[in-house]
Amino acid sequence: MTSAKSVFSMPTPMKITGRSSTITNAFASAIIPVLHPTDDEIHASLRLLGMSVGGVWCSYCGGPHTEWDHLRPTIKNKRPTGYISEIKNLVPACGKCNQSKGNKNWREWMLSDARLSPKTRNIKRLDQKIANLAAYENQSGITNIDFEALLGSSIWSQHWKNWEAVLGQMENAQILADEIREELRRSFPSPET
Repeated sequence: MTSAKSVFSMPTPMKITGRSSTITNAFASAIIPVLHPTDDEIHASLRLLGMSVGGVWCSYCGGPHTEWDHLRPTIKNKRPTGYISEIKNLVPACGKCNQSKGNKNWREWMLSDARLSPKTRNIKRLDQKIANLAAYENQSGITNIDFEALLGSSIWSQHWKNWEAVLGQMENAQILADEIREELRRSFPSPET
C-alpha cells in the first residue's frame, strides 16, 4: 500500500528575516519619484518603439504586454540607481520577460541564455527589437538623480539608518519567534519525535 505521506507535505515555516529583501526593496522604492506621462508622451514613446496605442506588445519578445517595465533598473545593489519611474524609462513588457530580466541590463539579458530570455525562447526579429529599444534608450531627457547630493547626506544617511533599524528589529523578532516555536513544539510533540 502507498504511504499517505507520498502525497502530503508540510508547509515550510515562515521566517521573519526571509522578508528582508522585500523591506530593502520597499525602502528604495518608497523614495523613487513617479512622473505620470501625458497622452502625447505615451504616443511619442510608443512611436519610438515601433508601436501605437492601437498595437502595444512586449518590447522584448513581441508577445502580449501585461505591464510596463523599467528599461533601466531603478534599484541595484540594494540602493536606488538614480533612474526613476517615468515614461522615458518604461517600456511595455510581458510578465515572463519582466520577471526574467529583473534588474539586469536589457540588451545583455535579451541576448543571454537566461531562463525565458528572448534568445532562449528563439524570439523572431530580435535584432529589430534590440534596435527599437536602443533608440528608445538613447532618447534625450531621461532623469537620473544623485539622491544623496540632492537631499543632503544627513537625510540620506537617516533613511538608511532607518532601514538598518527595521532589519535589526526583524532579526530580533525572528529570534523570539524561534524561541516561541521551540516552546510550542515541546508542548505539541509530533508523533514521530
